[in-house]
Amino acid sequence: MSAKKKIKRLARPAHRRARGPKFKRIVLKISGEALQGEREYGIDADIVASVAREIKEVAGLGVETAVVIGGGNIFRGLVAAGQGMDRVAADYMGMLATVING
Repeated sequence: MSAKKKIKRLARPAHRRARGPKFKRIVLKISGEALQGEREYGIDADIVASVAREIKEVAGLGVETAVVIGGGNIFRGLVAAGQGMDRVAADYMGMLATVING
């Protein structure tokens, strides 16, 4: 292989050099807080769109992708505590939110 071809090959991202993905199926667990962006509470649509683009790219490689989005940390956040919710009840609600989102 010529040096020029070798440099071009090495300049490509690793996932493009490989013969294929290492795994055929993956589970991606995303914290609900990761989707907040810079917001104090809720979901940032721009962050969701960015994550969706990355998931689409992985799917384009032929990888079956399951996505689980947690909700516990958002629910148990300062908003729930500020409203006087008992910590144990908030924890249970957070776990339930994760199950529902999954």
